[in-house]
Amino acid sequence: MQLSLNEDQTQILDFIDSLAKPFSTLPMHDVSLALESAELDEALVENGFLDVMAVEELGPVTAALVVERLARLPFAVEAAASAMVRPLIDPELPRPLCLMEEGKTRKPLRFLRPGATVVVAGPSGVKSFTATEEMIAPAQEDTLYGYPVAFLTSLPDAMTSHDVDAAEITRAWRVAIAAEAAGLLGAALASTVTYVSERKQFGRPLATFQGMRHRLAEDQVMTNTVYWMAMRAAGTGSQADAAMALQHAQEAAKRVCYDYHQFLGGMGMTLEHPLHLWTYRLKLLTAELGGRGAQGLAAAEALWS
Repeated sequence: MQLSLNEDQTQILDFIDSLAKPFSTLPMHDVSLALESAELDEALVENGFLDVMAVEELGPVTAALVVERLARLPFAVEAAASAMVRPLIDPELPRPLCLMEEGKTRKPLRFLRPGATVVVAGPSGVKSFTATEEMIAPAQEDTLYGYPVAFLTSLPDAMTSHDVDAAEITRAWRVAIAAEAAGLLGAALASTVTYVSERKQFGRPLATFQGMRHRLAEDQVMTNTVYWMAMRAAGTGSQADAAMALQHAQEAAKRVCYDYHQFLGGMGMTLEHPLHLWTYRLKLLTAELGGRGAQGLAAAEALWS
């Protein structure tokens, strides 16, 4: 596995950083639980960043890098499904793209809104339909998802069937979530390190206390391994690698988010600090595709089949 970025990948990430710079900080006095920017989304589409997987020289690893980098922003971007799953189904599917497991209609769908494309993957294959206002129920205002979410109240009688392998779509879905989780974990870690480096107690920064440094080091190791396992899974195309990457990402999110909020003390329980924008999103991702247990079973099945 190549551990360093090639020239094309470096340039793409540099372009994304430049384009996303106006969206790298929170709007003044904004304490929203879920932030979106139509301007940022339009710029990403216009510049082709969500279509890099279709370019032979770039492929799925570059797409995973794009997803990871965009997930670090305080603004939620529908990039994972569009960049890593849509090319396998139909690159012309209208965005935003909402992915749903067959039979799981009661689960919250990220970025669901009228006009969104809902992709249903399961034992009967891969199907899609366009969501309408009549079939959408908004989430309660006091729910802490970190993403714009809604619920489907019904399914249409007719859907478009796609001639693709449902297992392959699920594999790409797992890699996409793992890459997104890697970016969220990286942003949460950076935000926490900045806070404990500046916040002082007993006349010295919190980050200088040995106990905290040890736990931060362990959290960084967990975060780094999520990144590398996601990139490996994107590169190999292996069902087992994809399941293990997502299992580790969901496990890491459960473990390190507790530390980050505890390190921030009282600020970690407020909306004044942006940490919640990443940790609440991670909390929702830990339940995707059945959670950690389902990924472990999928990995075992892939390895022994």
